[in-house]
Amino acid sequence: MEYAGLGGMGDRISVVGFGGWPIGGHGYGPVEDSRSVAAVHKALDLGITLFDTADVYGFGHSEEILAKALGRRIQDVVLATKFGVRWDGSGRTWKDCSPGYLRIALEGSLRRLKTDCLPLYQIHWHDGVTPLSEVFDALFRLREEGKIRHIGCSNIPSLVFGDVIKSGNIDSAQLQYSLAYQDSSQDLVAYRGQDKMATLVYGVLARGLLTGKYGKNSIFGKGDTRGEDSNFRENMDRNSLIVHGIRKMSAKYRKTPTQVAIRWVLENLSVSCALVGVKSEEQVLENAGAVGWYLEKEDRDYLGSLGI
Repeated sequence: MEYAGLGGMGDRISVVGFGGWPIGGHGYGPVEDSRSVAAVHKALDLGITLFDTADVYGFGHSEEILAKALGRRIQDVVLATKFGVRWDGSGRTWKDCSPGYLRIALEGSLRRLKTDCLPLYQIHWHDGVTPLSEVFDALFRLREEGKIRHIGCSNIPSLVFGDVIKSGNIDSAQLQYSLAYQDSSQDLVAYRGQDKMATLVYGVLARGLLTGKYGKNSIFGKGDTRGEDSNFRENMDRNSLIVHGIRKMSAKYRKTPTQVAIRWVLENLSVSCALVGVKSEEQVLENAGAVGWYLEKEDRDYLGSLGI
């Protein structure tokens, strides 16, 4: 495994991270908890040290499973979770970044994760109402209380921050980025340009689309929201060209399409870590195979051109 820095406290994160949305059992269909636990253990064995989740993933279940699987080894990894999306008993969700709810959300995550300090706590989605200055002031206070070690943001354009990201008080930014979605390229450059700030990217496989396993007529089961995702329907013709290119590189380098898609992301110098959601040991092992080799420049440029 390869590693990158996070903040100024000497923490190191693996360049391939464990995405915890699927193991929540909502959004990607059901998954057996025993398989999720085995996947976490495999990730630990392979040197993966960044485990990213959110309180809303599985409405708390993803955090609970990570706590169960990591056990005492939770102290050996960078466990990242997020706040900012509330939910009710019927599964209805809405955004809320208010300082009052932030503390409630934090205490809930600490309880589910069975820890007294979160290595990385991130704004999941800004609610568009609460001033970011108030959100960060609340986060800074929680860090002073020892309940947070690092502070991060997710899904927020760099220009929105102004001088906040230059203050040295924000340790990471998380954005969507893949061969199928390159709109965040400039934001990644801006964030990565800040001293000791890590950039985490999600959607690296476009929710599985870039693995080449799915087509326009793919059927997704109950609880799998990809059945309503436009990337698998209206945009499939365009995305099929990207998948075709990935398959060509897969044959050339004798790697899987998954590994080619992750490798392309990792070779962007503005990316610290590629977060990839998993459900099984096999997927973790395949994802880790994206490390330790390189694409030739002409192949990297060719793949990048397909998604523009």
